[in-house]
Amino acid sequence: MSNTNHTNSENLTTVPGKAISGIIFLVGYMGCGKSTKAKQLAHRLDCPVIDLDAEIVAKSGKSIAEYFAEFGESGFRDYESEMLKTFDYPETCVVATGGGLPCFFDNMEWMNAHGETVYLQMEPAALVSRLHNRQKRPLIKDLNDEQLLVFIKEKLQERDPFYTQAKLIVDAFDLDGEKLEAALKA
Repeated sequence: MSNTNHTNSENLTTVPGKAISGIIFLVGYMGCGKSTKAKQLAHRLDCPVIDLDAEIVAKSGKSIAEYFAEFGESGFRDYESEMLKTFDYPETCVVATGGGLPCFFDNMEWMNAHGETVYLQMEPAALVSRLHNRQKRPLIKDLNDEQLLVFIKEKLQERDPFYTQAKLIVDAFDLDGEKLEAALKA
């Protein structure tokens, strides 16, 4: 994994010695730690954290799995994109996105235009080891570890062209809020 940094954001203030401000979108494959890292980073920055999947659940009254079952993936992706673009974001916040969100419509382009994007990159085998409770994840609920590894490799190949449009790419394997904050300030 590269610890590539290609930050050139005019939407994020990172003056040395000053607090980071703006909207920070965390993107990456399911299991890479977007929700956990968003909470850690928001705590360090003393700002709100927004988990878009949790907002979808709260607004729709359905779990992600139920939404998929009722409206299919395309219905979910429409709703997810609408939530991304219409949410009333605080001036400074950290946003955990769904794993597929950057790959549909112009969502990645929209996030890059409205904030800082960070791709939490992780090796497929590490992702498999972190995805134990699969019942809540409609795309992988019926896969064993071997099938999941193949599935993740295929999905990452499809999704990496979107994920790598992020302004900052970090190795998420041993990442915590402090390291993520430091990467954003670098």
